Formats: sequence, structure tokens, C-alpha cells
Amino acid sequence: MSSGVNFWDNLPEPFFCLAPMEDVTDVVFRQVVSEAARPDVFFTEFMNVSGFCHPQGKNQVSRRLEFAPEEQPIVAQIWGSKPEDFAETARAISKLGFSGIDINMGCPDKAVVKSGGGSALIDDPSLSVEIIKAVRENTNLPVSVKTRLGGVSIDEWRSWLAVLLQQDLSALTVHLRTRKEMSKVPAHYELISEIVALRDEISSATKLIINGDVMDREQGLALSKKHSGVDGWMIGRGIFANPFCFEKQPCAHSRQELIGLLSRHLDLFDQSGHQRKFEPLKRFFKIYVNGFNGAKELREKLMATKNTGEARAVLEENRNHG
Repeated sequence: MSSGVNFWDNLPEPFFCLAPMEDVTDVVFRQVVSEAARPDVFFTEFMNVSGFCHPQGKNQVSRRLEFAPEEQPIVAQIWGSKPEDFAETARAISKLGFSGIDINMGCPDKAVVKSGGGSALIDDPSLSVEIIKAVRENTNLPVSVKTRLGGVSIDEWRSWLAVLLQQDLSALTVHLRTRKEMSKVPAHYELISEIVALRDEISSATKLIINGDVMDREQGLALSKKHSGVDGWMIGRGIFANPFCFEKQPCAHSRQELIGLLSRHLDLFDQSGHQRKFEPLKRFFKIYVNGFNGAKELREKLMATKNTGEARAVLEENRNHG
């Protein structure tokens, strides 16, 4: 299918992305991040293409494709192992207003790998190529891939990334660890220069995004001075340490600002229009309730709540006695 507008060509140099994270980067949290300090590119949570194509599973997984107008540009990230399901999903996504489609070929989750998706595709380059082709032929949106250096060995990186770069992708995100390494070792920054050289040799037009241990925009800018060939930096776990990690002029943020973000998160959670479970929301408390006097005690009280109403009551009590 002929390509449409490629938003990747109109981003700052370097640009910064919020990494897709399962059960974290939903439409609610992305809106909070956008209000705190927005990245240049958003990604959705992972969405399984087979679930999307199954009549009984579509309603459950399709809410992962929800996004707010202020999130543009936003890329739909999808995963799976069946090219025909990728094709059908790509056709549907193309009508929803997304800026691009990203194929996950890096998730190390055991269940995902067992199903043949995510980083399992590193072990099957021919299927990976078939999947990319299936998506590209069924969308006019720019197509990108997020992956890792290899499955088990770091030595896999050159042959694996060469296969992907030969597919004329709009962008390639490389998490600088293998599937086996998960996030248990430092990201292999020592390979960045070689990866840049490989990209320049095979597909210089492909935007190269580096992921792994990048904590904030300031660090990414410093890394860009060392690695001028990197187009963008993706921040994942850094958002848990600092919800303002994408701000262009770093500064200290008050307890009031942090609590304000949590209150906004609770409001958006209630307004989301779905019967969302409250328990997973608790993983966000540490993001906002951290780094100020009394944070630990307040967080403990919040963790004991059972719904957003109780959480708001705890915040109100804390405000009155703060």
C-alpha cells in the first residue's frame, strides 16, 4: 500500500518517546504524562493481533487502542505471530487516526514468547519479514519495529538488526539488551556506534531509537553528544522515577505538584468509561508519592484503599494535615 504522511520525518533532533509498557502506558497515564511534560512520541500498550481479530476477544483488547487528541503523534504497538492477523489489524488501525504502527519484536515475557510473539520473532527472521510485509501492505501509515539485541546472545545483534533494516522501516527501536538479559544487566551502550554504522550502511533513512536505562531527557541529550547518529531516545522505567522526565528545563517539583498529578490520574481513571479494576492503579502511587517528607506514610495509606473515592479521601486528609 502506498505510504502516507510520515510523521517520523518531522520530529525534533533528537526526539524522545515514552516506551510502551504493559498495564502502565494506557490512555489514562499517557494523558497525565502529557500534562506533566510530554514526550515527542507516544506509544500505546501492547495489543495482541489475534485477540483483536477474534470476535470474543476484540472488545477486551481494542480499548488498548484508545487515545486522547492531545497525544498526537501516537503509534499503535501490536504483537503476535500470525501474518494474516497482523494484516487485518493493520487495516483496522489505519482508520482510527493513529500516526503509525509499531510491531513488537522484543517483549521478553514468557507467555508472549511461548505464543511465538514478541522477542520469539528474533529466532524466526523469515516470519518476522513476513509480518512486516503483511502490515506494510495493509496500511498507509509508517511502519516501525521495537526489538532487542538478540534472544540469548549479544552476538546475534548484527545479523538480526540487519534483517530488520533491510525491510525499509520508518523507524527501528533497539532495546540494548537480549531477551535472556531482561532488564537485569546494564544496557549495552558500547554497541551504539556499531548499530548506528550498520543502520547507515543498510538503511540510512530509518530513524534509529535507543531504549534501555535512559532516565530523562537531560540524559538523552548528553548521550546524543556522544552518539550523533541516534535519532531518538525512548524512556521506560525512568517515568517511574520522575513523571516530569520529559521536561525540557528540569527543575524541582513540589509535593503539591506531584499530588496534583495523582489527583488528575484518579479523575481520568474514573472518566475513562470502562469498568477498570482499581488494584492495578496502585502501581502508580509510588510514581507520584515519592521524594517528599511524609511520602512513605501517605503511600502506605493509599495502598490500603479499595477505590478512587477512598484514595481521594486519604489525599484530602493529608492536605488538611499537611
